[in-house]
Amino acid sequence: MIRVTELALPLDHPEHALRAAILQRLQLRDDQLRHFTVFKRSYDARKKNSEIKFVYIVDLTVQDEAAVLDRFAGDAHVRPAPDTAYYPVAQAPAGLSERPIVVGLGPCGLFAALLLAQMGFRPIVLERGKDVRRRTKDTWALWRKKQLSPESNVQFGEGGAGLFSDGKLYSQIKDPKFYGRKVMAEFVKAGAPEEILFVSKPHIGTFRLTGVVSRMRDEIISLGGEIRFEQKVTDLLLEDGQVRGVELASGEQLMSRHVVMALGHSARDSFRMLHKRGVFLEAKPFAIGFRIEHPQSLIDHARLGKYAGHPALGAADYKLVYHASNGRAVYSFCMCPGGTVVAATSEPGRVVTNGMSQYSRNERNANSGIVVNISPEQDFPGDPLAGMELQEQLEAHAYVLGGSDYCAPAQLVGDFIAGKPSDKLGEVEPSYQPGILLGDLASALPVYAIDAIREALPAFGRQIRGFDRPDALLTGVETRTSAPVRLTRDRESLQSLNTRGLYPAGEGAGYAGGILSAGVDGIKVAEAVANAILADLETAPETQETRP
Repeated sequence: MIRVTELALPLDHPEHALRAAILQRLQLRDDQLRHFTVFKRSYDARKKNSEIKFVYIVDLTVQDEAAVLDRFAGDAHVRPAPDTAYYPVAQAPAGLSERPIVVGLGPCGLFAALLLAQMGFRPIVLERGKDVRRRTKDTWALWRKKQLSPESNVQFGEGGAGLFSDGKLYSQIKDPKFYGRKVMAEFVKAGAPEEILFVSKPHIGTFRLTGVVSRMRDEIISLGGEIRFEQKVTDLLLEDGQVRGVELASGEQLMSRHVVMALGHSARDSFRMLHKRGVFLEAKPFAIGFRIEHPQSLIDHARLGKYAGHPALGAADYKLVYHASNGRAVYSFCMCPGGTVVAATSEPGRVVTNGMSQYSRNERNANSGIVVNISPEQDFPGDPLAGMELQEQLEAHAYVLGGSDYCAPAQLVGDFIAGKPSDKLGEVEPSYQPGILLGDLASALPVYAIDAIREALPAFGRQIRGFDRPDALLTGVETRTSAPVRLTRDRESLQSLNTRGLYPAGEGAGYAGGILSAGVDGIKVAEAVANAILADLETAPETQETRP
């Protein structure tokens, strides 16, 4: 197979134009091109006044592959296509009694369980929240009725925190084995749009993702896996530094020598339990800030110029970074085109914001986090849980600032920069449910974060005209950008540094940042578990200890 890169075509090109461009580029007759698929389609909108084109990477088969590659031997854009297929690393032997336990059914736990099931290891999955349908109802209860369910919400339940976001499926991780392709292929098999396999910034959208996740769960069960909802792990069973199993809130104990901890970034009680148990963890960087909202039309015109509103491009996004004079980095986070700001707390008496989009991305506003970096070395050296405690303090204060009823505190950008409270809205209508309370956000974050954001917003306005418009809206607080701790693991075995058989995984363990990277990490950990179980069988089969 051959890969051709940098094939540029107009946005409105007819379907047959791509085949014609391939033939022309490779100097082939039509009958010599047997088949082609689009590996990636992107566009470059950095130069707003120039023509925007789609740029393709295509994989193809031809009548005489060797001759074509020889003819273009000096061309960097015509090369053999890499093999992106996924090949399982192991297969469970018949009658294997050992069953790995996967804690958490977010994107990482979902893929860890799916891969283990596909390899025949019949995992037991323990999810503290509810299945995706019931979880959705509980989440809407907070948004519409201000009723929080602490174990079933935006953070906890089937699908994890990524379910109630944009369903974004792109990442900047290094992926030499193309595990990301496996993640995409499994999503498509479960009902996601096929275009996620090739568009440059794929997304599924929340409502579509719910059906995809439930069908993937069904596959795990059909392959012998077991999924247990509303099963909160409250303790880790250890013996001489080796995992023996887990204990549930009910008091039930499940035994296994291989436990995947695919926690989300909000599983604070689990972090405390693991720290108490002596599992090695350390503080890691994260970020805090606000959500900012603008009319989506403003972002479209600023980013796409005359192509704003073009149906082939959809709602425009952005990515911004600014280095403030106090040494803090301020950047946009989890940008949601045509989306809404949502209530994302999982704990009573606290307010947290996040962003969400549907597949259509056709809501009135664009939103993103505008956040400031937190450095453990600089802000709380030596205390692995101090970042988590800072998050809790800020969220509790935001609850009070918002009126103590799960409404969120908010302020207009112009007033925030000027340092005066807001008392009325401009043209930008807030999307946050259950509602906002206008006021002064100066006390919502540490002084260094407030100063950095005040300095950054005008600078962002110079990059995107209108970004610092006075009636743009800031809503607080955005505190759960990522886990504030890392459950550090060995690079080879992917097991905890000091707890054998424990596999920290995904975003909550500090090894992912979004749906795609969490899914990839789930695959890596599943492979590590499968190989370890087989190695255990070879060295000491009589020591296998498990309870089905």
